[in-house]
Amino acid sequence: MHRLVGTVRKYDWGDTSFIPSLLNETPDGTPCAEMWFGTHHIAPSLAETPTGNVALRDVVGDLDILVKILAAAGPLSLQTHPTREQAQIGFAAENARGVALDSPLRTYRDTADKPELIIAFTPFHALCGFAPIDTSVVLLRAMEWHREAEYLERHGIHAYLEWAYANDLTVSFDNAPEWLAELAQLYPNDHSLRVAPLLHYVELAPGEALSLPAGNLHAYLFGAGLEVMTSSDNVVRAGFTSKHVDIPELIRIVDTRPLDEPVVRPVIDGNVGTYPCPTDAFSVQRIELTDSYTLPASPIHRIVLATNGSTDSLPIGRAAVVLPNEQVEFRGTATLWVCAGRV
Repeated sequence: MHRLVGTVRKYDWGDTSFIPSLLNETPDGTPCAEMWFGTHHIAPSLAETPTGNVALRDVVGDLDILVKILAAAGPLSLQTHPTREQAQIGFAAENARGVALDSPLRTYRDTADKPELIIAFTPFHALCGFAPIDTSVVLLRAMEWHREAEYLERHGIHAYLEWAYANDLTVSFDNAPEWLAELAQLYPNDHSLRVAPLLHYVELAPGEALSLPAGNLHAYLFGAGLEVMTSSDNVVRAGFTSKHVDIPELIRIVDTRPLDEPVVRPVIDGNVGTYPCPTDAFSVQRIELTDSYTLPASPIHRIVLATNGSTDSLPIGRAAVVLPNEQVEFRGTATLWVCAGRV
């Protein structure tokens, strides 16, 4: 097992205290939005070895799983992620147009899909997936958005998106839910304000999760959690951001099928909880360590993160990579998060 040195990403929506406090560091007032553990080229991790820190890629090769601690003090962009085929096509198209890989106008930064699982560490607020049309119509009418309600009823979700992004935003937020009114204050002219009421508004309790397959339209609004995904940074944005948005591409790839229930919970077996994931490319388990636990050997790499307590081999807030066929014993009282993916 090699302890990892993660890479902190300092985006403007980040929380100033959660990640530093988790690492037992003194916050300096800088927003710390994410800490990445993996081999993705944008923010690769280091691995601790007896002779010093080396690139994690030099120890394990390229992992197809990326693990993040995410801490949001404000909303992230309204976004979706592509399938692998969509990513390959989009990546090649942007290369052909000569868009530099590090350009702020770039949408596809690699050729991988990006299904995600976000597990709440704190109360976590988000928008996730389209609600049934009837439910959205009731909300729109309660806000006195009668034109929007009628268009949605007549034409469906996909046509509504095309219409909403093509026409000026002329609605009142006097009767809007608090979360939508707050978004309107932050982004008063954003066309996504007309789309957000069609999504599930979710308040996760710690330990609850959202499973986000390709095409799921979502925005994280507030809170901290563990985010697990395939190793990709492909984000197709629609709004609530100063970053590059690509409305035509989002409308082309978004999944507009209504989602009945966005929240998922772990299946508990003793002190082990296994989370339903949006793909078979990775798995996530939560292990409640009360004395000792032996992580059995496995043929695949695993990234293990420790929170809520102390262990003899992995400091709280730190992660480690467990190599294939390694068996590791942990002692202490903590929560262990075991994230497994293919090599």
